[in-house]
Amino acid sequence: MSARPSAGAFSKEPEQPERPEQPGRPDGTPGREESTGGEHDTGLDVVTGAFGYSGRSITGELLAAGREVRTLTGHPERAPAGSPVDVRPLDFTDERALRDSLVGATTLYNTYWVRFAHHDTDHDLAVQNSRKLFAAAADAGVRRIVHVSITHPSPDSPFPYFRGKAQVERDLAATGVPHAILRPAVLFGGDGVLLNNIAWLLRRFPVFAVGGRGDYRVRAIHVDDLARLCVGYGRERTTTTVDAVGPERPTFLELVTAVRRSVGSRALIVRMPGVAVPPLAGLLGAVLRDVLLTGDEYQAMASGLADTDGPATGSTEISGWLAEHGRTLGLAYANEIDRHF
Repeated sequence: MSARPSAGAFSKEPEQPERPEQPGRPDGTPGREESTGGEHDTGLDVVTGAFGYSGRSITGELLAAGREVRTLTGHPERAPAGSPVDVRPLDFTDERALRDSLVGATTLYNTYWVRFAHHDTDHDLAVQNSRKLFAAAADAGVRRIVHVSITHPSPDSPFPYFRGKAQVERDLAATGVPHAILRPAVLFGGDGVLLNNIAWLLRRFPVFAVGGRGDYRVRAIHVDDLARLCVGYGRERTTTTVDAVGPERPTFLELVTAVRRSVGSRALIVRMPGVAVPPLAGLLGAVLRDVLLTGDEYQAMASGLADTDGPATGSTEISGWLAEHGRTLGLAYANEIDRHF
């Protein structure tokens, strides 16, 4: 039997408290921490995609804290029977209804985005939709917005995903609504796709290919740590930007090797030229009727955009999580297109 990875197996960064005493503003100046509680707190928060991946974890944190939750979702039919969540459609073509769905909310937790272009949905459209959402929130009197972004967003990025995220951050700032921007690189835990599908491939194929040397690092955060971070910053009023990252920074090769050990796979991990990774992923995706990995995603990761050198803001170690969940990880394939389109 293969040995399972032990906790603390990867390089780590020092931890940072989840809510700093003086959160920094995007311009670098410190801000005074204030609670959103009090006479202006309605007790109601809105979460986009409350039945999706990160949205579900954020919703769970809010409900556990005694908050009322309303969701704006593109899939209202997916609401579980008996859910305490008030379900409204996320319809960007009806801006009046969008505003009305936000009236009475104290905080908007925004997880809306698209991972890749598909049919008539792309990153430019996601930027336009995000702008409409923020404008509706401001018009509805929402007091705070907590927005999930990405590490290293830049208007000069060669990647539409990162350029789009940078524009959305600017659009959010332009509303004048106090906000917190949380920047994760990669999420894991729960029913996340990335580690699950790496494990699925390792369980079913004799070879797993890693692009280049595989020495680019991945600074993942557990989805529940991200949710706690979001809700913590939702209680404040200062405008804040924070990297949402876990304590470990394995290289991609180390991560795949750890997943292989955790699931007991004997697959051979081989290095291949980076230029060959997107075509191979595209071929597998065509067979699975999904998108495993886009060329931009591979290039962004290989360029170091899934890593940061700042302090950890999440506490769950990915090595320990793999040791605990390896026996069930990757037993079924997680189809991204089926989940979101």
